[in-house]
Amino acid sequence: MRILTLNEHLIGFYDGRTPRGGHQVESSWVEDGALSLGICSYALIDGADALVVDTGVSVDHGRAMRETLGSRGAARITAVLSHWHLDHVAGNAAFRGCEIVASARTAEMLAARSEAIEAGTLEGPPAIRPLVMPTQTFDGDHSTLRVGDLEVELLRFDIHSDDATVIRVPSLGILLAGDTVEDTITYLTEPVRVPAHVAELDRMHGLEFERIFPSHGSIETIRSGGYGAGLITATRNYLTRLLETTTDPRLRRLTLREFVKPELDRGWIGYFEPYERVHQENLAMLAAAL
Repeated sequence: MRILTLNEHLIGFYDGRTPRGGHQVESSWVEDGALSLGICSYALIDGADALVVDTGVSVDHGRAMRETLGSRGAARITAVLSHWHLDHVAGNAAFRGCEIVASARTAEMLAARSEAIEAGTLEGPPAIRPLVMPTQTFDGDHSTLRVGDLEVELLRFDIHSDDATVIRVPSLGILLAGDTVEDTITYLTEPVRVPAHVAELDRMHGLEFERIFPSHGSIETIRSGGYGAGLITATRNYLTRLLETTTDPRLRRLTLREFVKPELDRGWIGYFEPYERVHQENLAMLAAAL
């Protein structure tokens, strides 16, 4: 895990996108959904207060984040979950004794799957046992927290997963986007909801922010200050084009690099070869669903 000091208040905890064999993994959900694509949890810190956004792919990841924040003076830590997927909640146990905040929908999704998650049968091993549940939930599309003097907004969106929460810090001009956007492309998990995701991306584009920090993206881009709003547009364009593949066989024959060439040419996203597999899975999942 690489620790990225992104500004005086924002820290990134990045793992993955290393040569195969460069990290030890136990299962496909850790490797294929997280480390092979690169994954970054984030923390906001102001004085003695800190907010962790997603707890990592293991308890060890969570402990490392908590220890790093402690070494930087954080005495009060709150964790926020961007959504229920395993690679975002696996480190919850490292934050026992802290408030763990999630939307009511995220808590509902975790509770419904908790037995399988703890048994390691939902997406295969390793099991997340115990699965530490959120201690605090919020309803509706908006909630706020304070981290020292920083006001933090928790905003609900139906993108990637219908329980998605993105975190906006107005004073810093940043959006911590979870899995709502990715570089190179989004990982389809709810294919029948793609039209809703497109509409919600339009709504997210209307927020005021300067830079986006996604959970899955290029470490170089994250380290250099994050992504612009073009990442949202690129994700929207990809999903729109993906829907067109159901009636246009020509589009289904394109490689990913060809499929997203307009967005690559504009510099909104970069090309990362492992997403070729993700693209093929997205095509198959959408065709089966529709």
